[in-house]
Amino acid sequence: MYSFYFYRMHKPFHSLLFAVLFFLSLGLISNLFPEQGVHIAGNFTLNFPSLNTLFGTKPVKKDISKILEAVNNADTVVVENDTIDTASVATTPKDTVVKKLITSLQYTNKNVLNSFFESLVGLKTNPKSIRVLHYGDSQIEGDRITDYLRLKLQGQFGGQGPGLISFMPISPSVTNRITWSAGWDRYNVFTSKDKRVSHSNYGVLAGFARYCNYKKITDTTSVINSEIKITTTKLGGANNTNYKKIKLFYGGSQTKTWCEFYDGPALSGADSLEAGGSFRIKEYNVGLGSLTHQFKFSGKDSPDFYAFSLESDNGVMVDNIALRGSSGTFYHQVSFAQMKQFYDYLNVKLIILQFGGNALPSIKDATMAVNYAGYLKGQISIIKKMAPNASFIFIGPADMSVKSGTDYVTHPHLEATRDAIKKVAMESGCAFFDMYDCMGGSNSMASWVDQKLAATDYIHFSPQGARKIATLFYSALISEYNAYLKTKK
Repeated sequence: MYSFYFYRMHKPFHSLLFAVLFFLSLGLISNLFPEQGVHIAGNFTLNFPSLNTLFGTKPVKKDISKILEAVNNADTVVVENDTIDTASVATTPKDTVVKKLITSLQYTNKNVLNSFFESLVGLKTNPKSIRVLHYGDSQIEGDRITDYLRLKLQGQFGGQGPGLISFMPISPSVTNRITWSAGWDRYNVFTSKDKRVSHSNYGVLAGFARYCNYKKITDTTSVINSEIKITTTKLGGANNTNYKKIKLFYGGSQTKTWCEFYDGPALSGADSLEAGGSFRIKEYNVGLGSLTHQFKFSGKDSPDFYAFSLESDNGVMVDNIALRGSSGTFYHQVSFAQMKQFYDYLNVKLIILQFGGNALPSIKDATMAVNYAGYLKGQISIIKKMAPNASFIFIGPADMSVKSGTDYVTHPHLEATRDAIKKVAMESGCAFFDMYDCMGGSNSMASWVDQKLAATDYIHFSPQGARKIATLFYSALISEYNAYLKTKK
């Protein structure tokens, strides 16, 4: 009986003693554990929070309420035309708030976008459509950011359809759904050149698809039947679904390929796709009201299918070219001649480059940031020669967080990378949009995550967050267009 009471009386003391010893042990481990962690294998590193991160000053999250308010009011930045007195535009208090809070486009030459703006004005008399190509990494996957830019530009300047679409997109899109039969595979160049491909004709999307592997064709080679179906959703708005034609960009087949095109359930076209060549186009009219279209192919070899394009004859086409994992340093690996053919045929007037995030994990100091920007400068030079009639905008990286103890803070080399990219972009004749700055700068990503405007990887925007970034970007672009119209007058 005595031992039972003794145990009960001393149980709280034992528990307290255990807790004290446990936390003292954790404190000792925390104090002795290397700050940079212990590398285990590959990319895996074991980390332990320091006492400073547990009990020290917490990083301050940015207040982004005014930025979000500016986004909600951003439609008050009006798109003007050359028949309105633009001097009277944007004089309300709301507009003043928006213009102060939205990051402007930056450049060393105020005329860098004039070629694009002139082409927008010329759409009133020029029946030919113009093209805006938006190249980027996974931040623009699924038509994010691009969809809003397309919606606004087509709403103001005309144009229908989502534009260029990969036969085998890496990620699903809210704009289109694509299904295909067995045997299809994609061949990309934007992260590293596919070793199965002996040429450099990757097309305007930096990748293509085939329904059979590369092989030597003989008289006894069997015929392969394949099909692919594309459905356009109504989520992109009315202009997105009112396209008038579908174009097929292809090339490189060893033999002719029989192709049947179905507009909805109806057979609308049946003909051969030519063999050889690196830049061939097949065009089909649509107009039966169906948003589902199917291609059936039959042949001994597959062409390299570079893209679909769902478009109209006039207005603005805005193409989403999402290149997951790319740092934007692949343009020297694609065929200059073929890419120039694409750009000339498409009548490209604006190219938007949005890269940097995928390079950050490998950047360890300011020198590496400058070196990466130097690679980008060479890439920009190549693209400008491929598309000499286009204007260029570079969108810098967004805030990206890394874990520091128990907190998420801005990547230590993000600002150095942003500054280096901005410098070479402007030196290369590009306008620059500072996405990092416009979302709030240092430690702002955590606030976007808290607002459910970014994913919990603290890198990518959610669809809602991407729409807000797109609104900020478009507002900056259209403010420059309004300023251009004023100088014209």
